[in-house]
Amino acid sequence: MSLRLFSALDIPDDVADRVRPLLRGVPGAKWRPRENQHVTLRFYGEISEIAADDLDAALGEVALKHGQFDIRLKGAGFFGREEPHALWLGLEENAALRALAADCDRAARRLKLPPPEHKFSPHMTVAYLSGAALDRVIAFEKRLALYESETWTVDAFFLLSSRVRRNAPSLYAEEASYPLAG
Repeated sequence: MSLRLFSALDIPDDVADRVRPLLRGVPGAKWRPRENQHVTLRFYGEISEIAADDLDAALGEVALKHGQFDIRLKGAGFFGREEPHALWLGLEENAALRALAADCDRAARRLKLPPPEHKFSPHMTVAYLSGAALDRVIAFEKRLALYESETWTVDAFFLLSSRVRRNAPSLYAEEASYPLAG
């Protein structure tokens, strides 16, 4: 059996609660439910349970190298310049976040897992798009260009499994938690 895995940061409930009213104004947007809001550090793809155990151990070692850090959501944008396919809220530039993501990637490469399809771009996907008009997508981006959430402390990251469903949001399950050094 295999698992579809990725490492991620959780979004605190108070931040998510303040984001929810901002998610509007784009017909054709499939807004992501609260339980699917996270910041992906590294997507690993479908891997065997044995490889998942090795990854779990490697990510545990990664956590020992990193301390807690503060972060916040900042700005908005979309993927797919000509044909938008996703809306996102960005994260404030943060060296600790980039270092953590880079170490999650190095752990995967040491285990010979396939490289990611895209380079790390810190963001929280808020909607997937289907036939959304470009002008409405650009209006969303402009409306939230100066958005900043309150700051929160990242004290752990997670290994999540994902089960893709045909006509519903993916189902995520926490497979492991990695507290960061204090």
